[in-house]
Amino acid sequence: MRIVRISVFTFPVPFKVVFRHASASRDRAENLIVAAYAEDDTVGYGEGCPRDYVTGETTASGLDFIRRHADSLIADVADLAGLRAWIVHHVDDIDRNPAAFCAVETALLDLFGRVFGKCIEELVEIPRPATAFKYSAVLGNAPHFAYLWQLRRYRRRGFDDFKIKLSGDGRRDGRKLGALETAERVRLDANNLWTSSDDCVRHLTGLPGTVFAIEEPLKAGDLEGFRAVGEATDARIVLDESLVRMEQLETLTDPDRWIVNIRVSKMGGILRSMAVARQASRLGIGIIVGCQVGETSLLTRAAMPVMQAAGEDLLAAEGAFGTYLLGRDLTTPCLMFGHGGRLGPDQVPDGPGFGLTVAADQLMPLDEP
Repeated sequence: MRIVRISVFTFPVPFKVVFRHASASRDRAENLIVAAYAEDDTVGYGEGCPRDYVTGETTASGLDFIRRHADSLIADVADLAGLRAWIVHHVDDIDRNPAAFCAVETALLDLFGRVFGKCIEELVEIPRPATAFKYSAVLGNAPHFAYLWQLRRYRRRGFDDFKIKLSGDGRRDGRKLGALETAERVRLDANNLWTSSDDCVRHLTGLPGTVFAIEEPLKAGDLEGFRAVGEATDARIVLDESLVRMEQLETLTDPDRWIVNIRVSKMGGILRSMAVARQASRLGIGIIVGCQVGETSLLTRAAMPVMQAAGEDLLAAEGAFGTYLLGRDLTTPCLMFGHGGRLGPDQVPDGPGFGLTVAADQLMPLDEP
């Protein structure tokens, strides 16, 4: 097989509702969609979601990364082994541009699957899902009436696992948690709100109910502060912005304290995400497979082999929002959770590559002169 062209697009579809958290507010998708073309006109599609507050990337910097490396990828990569070798030789640049590389890598994996007649799980040598994936409800930092409306919708759909975005306002966050006292399991996401562990602990201990875990309570990378928060609140700490490369796992010498949030776009694609999941499992660290707000079904599908790689250490999953959030999806089928947050194995496409049909006419070119 020979790759003949790599093109870059975006799909800035509006959201049905504005999604807010402490680091950003979004009303439409922000993504890079890559199309990789083989000489027989077969096309593979991939997606990445650059976020400056997560990995320092923007759409412009991601486009620059892809333009710089397109010729090398076309010349040197013809199959999965070639892609793995390319990753090894460009690891430093990928570390600086993980979402951009994710868009490329997922497009190439989709292409290889289509050319060689293998679904993504067969391609990366992992079992197809045999049981349903279960996704968490995620409640953003919306005004209280909107929060309650969203909560009621999740309740009607049978959810019992909730992730709540904090505002930092004690009264407001208290009302949020108070409405969730009957939930089976709750975790909080602070999106790096506090600079002081003491301030953070005072806020968290003033909230009602019991929480399972707290995600990124302090500035990214403050592991000692995170430990202090976890010890004071008797909650596990979820690392997201603070864990973007596999070698960072080695600093987590007290594995029972930590959970890692593996987002395929943040980690630099499926292969790197699977490696992180397997290493976290070996170290006894819990795993959440997360998502970027506004992902299309391309990244929803891309996360599934990572969830399979996490195995019994998968504590939660986020994503599969589809047109619950997006005004329209890019693919057919649109991959969305059902009752109780479940997406069954019969809903996972088993065609070659990702098994998705992309509405190419909905894409906006980014790499035209």
